[in-house]
Formats: sequence, C-alpha cells, structure tokens
Amino acid sequence: MKQHTTNYINTFIEVAEDCPVSQAQIPPEKKEKTLANLQYEKISNNPYQYTSDDIIFECYAFKNDISEHEKQEERNRFFSKGQACLRSSPLAKRYGFGFHHNKEGKVALYPIESKEYQKLLNDPGITKTKAMRSKRK
Repeated sequence: MKQHTTNYINTFIEVAEDCPVSQAQIPPEKKEKTLANLQYEKISNNPYQYTSDDIIFECYAFKNDISEHEKQEERNRFFSKGQACLRSSPLAKRYGFGFHHNKEGKVALYPIESKEYQKLLNDPGITKTKAMRSKRK
C-alpha cells in the first residue's frame, strides 16, 4: 500500500494572503477542541518534536477516538490516501501563524508579528510557500 506524506523539509509555510489578522491569535477554546486548538497545543508545546504527518494524524486520532493499540494500523490506512498538509491549517489561514519545517521535517510555529517569522521569511536557504487562501480570488 503506497504511503503519502504531508511532510516538508527545510520549508517555511507563510500565513495565507487573505489571513484576517496582523498579529497571531491563539485559537479560542470551545466546548469541543477544534482542529486549530489541537494543532496549536501540539506544536506550541513541542516545537521541532513532531513532523507534519505526526501532528495531522494525532489530531485525526483524537477527533476519531482511535485507541493506542489501533494507531499504527489506522495511521497506515490514513496515509494510504493523500491528506491535506499544514498549508490548509486554520493556524496559517485564520490565526496568523507560520510553520517552519526544519532539516529533519520537524515543525514549529511562529507568530506573524515575531522577529523569528521575519528572519525565516528573509532566509534565502529556506523554501517558502504560502498557506492556502480561504477565499478564491
């Protein structure tokens, strides 16, 4: 079974062109955890510890109540089809965070207003791509 991946290497995912904020916002808490909440907690509490695949699958597993002993089989099934990468994350589209994937493919979050965000944006050694727009042009 072919396995797909959402991982990037040495890449910076910039905030979407139509992102409505100029300063990053932590996703608001709701009764049930949203995808934005789950991704924010996982990445902000563990910078450069997880790949994009790890984060996307863990959020899927949480939302779908997948038990620990089912995870590996479910993960194989999950990535047997292409999945949306972090370019489609609400953190980059709506909440003003960029994602940096290091040389090992591990991810960290950077608020749009931070010096680190600007540094990554201006680093010629890093591939840049924008998050997906929320609306068509």
